[in-house]
Amino acid sequence: MILDDTLKILKNRYSKQLENLIIKNVVVGIHLTAVKLSDNSFGVASTVDDTEVFCLKKDRDYGDFTPSKIKGKKVIDLLESSKQSNIINTLKIAVINAISSKILSNSNYKILQNTDPVDLLNLDGGKTVTIVGAFQSYINKIAATNNKLHVLELNENALVEGQKQYYVPAIEFKRIIPKSNIVIITGLTLVNNTIDGLLEVISPETEVIVTGPSSSLIPDILFENKIKYIGAVQLTDCDKLFEVVSEGGKGYHLFKYCAQKICIVNE
Repeated sequence: MILDDTLKILKNRYSKQLENLIIKNVVVGIHLTAVKLSDNSFGVASTVDDTEVFCLKKDRDYGDFTPSKIKGKKVIDLLESSKQSNIINTLKIAVINAISSKILSNSNYKILQNTDPVDLLNLDGGKTVTIVGAFQSYINKIAATNNKLHVLELNENALVEGQKQYYVPAIEFKRIIPKSNIVIITGLTLVNNTIDGLLEVISPETEVIVTGPSSSLIPDILFENKIKYIGAVQLTDCDKLFEVVSEGGKGYHLFKYCAQKICIVNE
C-alpha cells in the first residue's frame, strides 16, 4: 500500500529523527487538518468527515489520539498505531507531510515552484481525461478543450449545473480509468485509503497526477506506482495556516494566505 510503503521508507531512512519527534500542536478543521511538530515542521491534510451520527457507549474511545490526547504524543507512536479512525488517518497524512516538508526542501527531487501539474499536460485534444474528485478548476479547464472528460465522484451534487454531463459514479472506476489517457487523482484518496485501488487499474501508458494539500509527501512510492506529477503545497506562513484551518478554510484559502503550489516531477 502507498501509505504503508511510504512509512517504511521514512522509518528506514530517518529512524533517529522520528524517534524524537513530538506532535506540538494540531488543529482539526472542517475541511483541513494542520499539525506542528517539535522540529518546527508543519503539515496539512484534508479532513475526512466522520459520518457516524452517534456512538454507542460501549464503543466510545478516550484513549490515545482522541480529543485532548494528541498534542505531546510521539510521532512514531501515531505512525505505528493500529487504531483505525478517520481522524487518525487524517493525522497520519498531515504528520507525514510535515516530516516530508523538510526532506523535500533538502532533496534532489525535481520540484517546480508556483506550478500546477495540470499546466504541464498536453491537452491539445482527442484524449480521454478522468478526474477523480470534483476539482472545479480542473473540470472547467479540461471541459474547455477538445478532450473527453469523466469526473468520478461519490456525490453527483459536488458538480455544479453544466458539469453533471461529465459525472460518473465513483463505483465505476474500474470501467472508466483503464480507458483514460490522463488521470487526475485528488490527494484525499491518500487519506481515505482509496488510492491503491485506483492505481491498480491504471494502464501503464496513462499520464497520472496526484494533487491537493494531502499529497505533499515524499514521492518515492507514488513515483514507483505510475505517478508522473505530484501537485503539492509549500507552506509559506505557518502561523496563518492554523488560523485558516481553524476557521473552516479549504485548499484554495491556503493558496491565498499561507501556501504556494509546487509540482514534484517524476524524472
